[in-house]
Amino acid sequence: MVKITGEYQGDLHCSAAHGPSGNALVTDAPKDNQGRGEAFSPTDLTATSLATCITTTMAIVARKQGIELKGLKYEVTKEMSADAPRRIMRLATTLWLPIPKTEPMEKLLVHAAHHCPVRNSLHPEVDTPVVLHWVT
Repeated sequence: MVKITGEYQGDLHCSAAHGPSGNALVTDAPKDNQGRGEAFSPTDLTATSLATCITTTMAIVARKQGIELKGLKYEVTKEMSADAPRRIMRLATTLWLPIPKTEPMEKLLVHAAHHCPVRNSLHPEVDTPVVLHWVT
């Protein structure tokens, strides 16, 4: 179990602290939802969580195969609903892998990307496509 504590700072800003490490972060509401967009929004953190979870899960799988994915780059694009209620509709993740494509690794890493804990926790209506680019 991990405990995260935080405080509402006012003006749509929150702070949060990660119990085990003490690392801190702040959030702000996005400009299109009454905020100033000065920090990650809560839904930005969801997008970040998905991309980093996919990356971490893939790295664990690759490590078990004796392969290091250091240098892997990722990008996630968050799309919000245009209607009410406000919600995440799509989180499209693209990853650039620092290794060449092989059939066994492709199968393992695609499976890992599609079954990371964050992706498994999202509502099924959230579209979560994943695209992998390999070193040639």
